[in-house]
Amino acid sequence: MAEEIVDAPAKGGKGKGMLIIILIVLLMSGAGVAGGLYAAGALGSHEEEEEAPKEDPNRPLLVKKGEDPLAVAEKAVAEAGGGAAASGEGGKKDAGVPHVETDFKLPKGGIDLPRPKKVGDYQPTYFQMPAPYTSNLADTDSLVQIAMAVSTYYDARVTDALKTHELALRSAILMMLSQQSVVELSTPQGKVALQARLTDLINKILREKTGYSGVDNVYFTNFIIQ
Repeated sequence: MAEEIVDAPAKGGKGKGMLIIILIVLLMSGAGVAGGLYAAGALGSHEEEEEAPKEDPNRPLLVKKGEDPLAVAEKAVAEAGGGAAASGEGGKKDAGVPHVETDFKLPKGGIDLPRPKKVGDYQPTYFQMPAPYTSNLADTDSLVQIAMAVSTYYDARVTDALKTHELALRSAILMMLSQQSVVELSTPQGKVALQARLTDLINKILREKTGYSGVDNVYFTNFIIQ
């Protein structure tokens, strides 16, 4: 009688089940580790953004009594990592203070630098605006010609800005003068009022061009109406 050959049941069914369970556990563990590394920044998907500086290294600083406005500005630039002023012809150092590259975000309209509370503790700098200003006056054939200087308690970056943006300042000043009346400017009160308006105008232009004001007052060094 021929022997019947019966296939033995497959061994390893249980082993395969255990293998699947182990693989699932490993996959879940790996996902947990990856999540932890991602949270810790080891597998970050993007570089961390650098925080913007809280102070602008280009903001003019108040100058204390006895200090040099140019030295104060150059020291601030050097401490911020800025370069020295460029050399001109013959190796002479330019008076201009270099601008420091920064990520600081100025507010729209710029910043109005305040007048120091104790002005006696600070050094005023006087700057003569180049060339007189001549303009017709409103509703008359009369002309006004003024020469003026400005003062600041801040470092040389303010006077640098006055030089750099002289054309924009001259245009705005002439426009303002053309709107004045001969009657008003003929009185001391009218001249004082014009001083205040010119101070505000110059500071407005400086804020637009550089982000900062800094002019404390305007002084007439010549005033002619004819």
